Amino acid sequence: MTLEDSLRSLSLDYLNLLINGQAFSDVTFNVEGRLVHAHRCILAARSLFFRKFFCGPDQPTGLDPSGSRMGLVSSPRGSNPQVIPVNSVGYEVFLLMLQFLYSGQVSIVPQKHEPRPNCGERGCWHTHCTSAVDLALDTLAAARSFGVEQLALLTQKQLESMVEKASIEDVMKVLIASRKQEMHQLWTTCSHLVAKSGLPPEVLAKHLPIDVVAKIEELRLKSSLARRSLLPHHPLDLGAATAAATDLEDQKIRRMRRALDSSDVELVKLMVMGEGLNLDEALALHYAVENCSREVVKALLELGAADVNYPAGPAGKTPLHVAAEMVSPDMVAVLLDHHADPNVRTVDGVTPLDVLRTLTSDFLFKGAVPGLAHIEPNKLRLCLELVQSAAMVISREEGNANANAATSSTPIYPPMGDHQEQNLNSRMVYLNLGANVPASIGSKIDEGDANNQRDPSMYHHQHHHHHHHSHEY
Repeated sequence: MTLEDSLRSLSLDYLNLLINGQAFSDVTFNVEGRLVHAHRCILAARSLFFRKFFCGPDQPTGLDPSGSRMGLVSSPRGSNPQVIPVNSVGYEVFLLMLQFLYSGQVSIVPQKHEPRPNCGERGCWHTHCTSAVDLALDTLAAARSFGVEQLALLTQKQLESMVEKASIEDVMKVLIASRKQEMHQLWTTCSHLVAKSGLPPEVLAKHLPIDVVAKIEELRLKSSLARRSLLPHHPLDLGAATAAATDLEDQKIRRMRRALDSSDVELVKLMVMGEGLNLDEALALHYAVENCSREVVKALLELGAADVNYPAGPAGKTPLHVAAEMVSPDMVAVLLDHHADPNVRTVDGVTPLDVLRTLTSDFLFKGAVPGLAHIEPNKLRLCLELVQSAAMVISREEGNANANAATSSTPIYPPMGDHQEQNLNSRMVYLNLGANVPASIGSKIDEGDANNQRDPSMYHHQHHHHHHHSHEY
């Protein structure tokens, strides 16, 4: 057995004492109404605070390192004098601290996918979300209060890793905590991240003390002067400046996507207002449709800063093209509700309706759709109906406008056009998709001419999951 194996075995043996609860325990803590059994000798050996707490001349009745007299807390009347109440930290953080005192190691990151406060994202890995940051900050505060400096340093290192991907609001929280706990390395990391965020001073002042905002502005000034000092030495080298600008935009886009991933549309709004982020050029809506929930896409659209029909990339796909390719009724409906154009064409002349018709044809005659092996026929039908209905509404509105402007020479029987062909094609699609098509859906196309004011928003539904694919825009 190597020395490393021996130390690991020793660590596990001590940790088992904590896990086994009352085995050989000689002290019990009450944390948030839950009992925690521990061992005085281990706590006293590993923490100066606990050594003074247990070995002091006056045995206190409760644990509160933040009090003016260390550890002195009045015990509730009628409580067990052998049980020490802990009022300064929560149960989860107290257990993490004891785990480190017993074993010398601990994982401060929450369990993957477990429901957590302040984290509404389903299936979150909790590597840099608000809940993970809050747990680390609480652990840092507890480690400092109880004099467990090694745990404080371990937590600081963990936070330095978290803030690189955390939202700017969480970075500012860590910045304030690092100043309070005098964590200089963490302060430096967070202050530079906030300085690079581009948020104006008036926005920063809502989250940070005024003296901290002044230091952030000082950092920005120094950074600006440093960049300018390089220019005289390279008067003709515009490539470096262009590369720096491109890198800054890429950083903004990465931060925007992290914000969307964590459903933080408010941060995206701050980036638009404070940093001049162009949501269309950043393809924010395309990214949200492909990777986020319907609620995030709706909130992003309601900001009013993104063009719902913006064509992306060489192909010129709009967000509705992306939603159609994903066969996501949720995304199709919310985009149509916000005036997405079902007739807009890509560079190759393809409309979202064409996309859905092609997918339907592939599904009917090939048995599977390439890249969408698990496609659901009901979702495909619903997407097709939503886009078809929206196209019909637009066609009728244009037809009514033309009729009002037309003269009496308008023919009584206009020739059959694309509108009638679309209705015929839709009837054939529903017939071919199988006999299990709901009668209500099949009849909606036949009732087209009777319902002149059909609104696509009537097709709202309760599906909450969609496929994730990488689209070439």
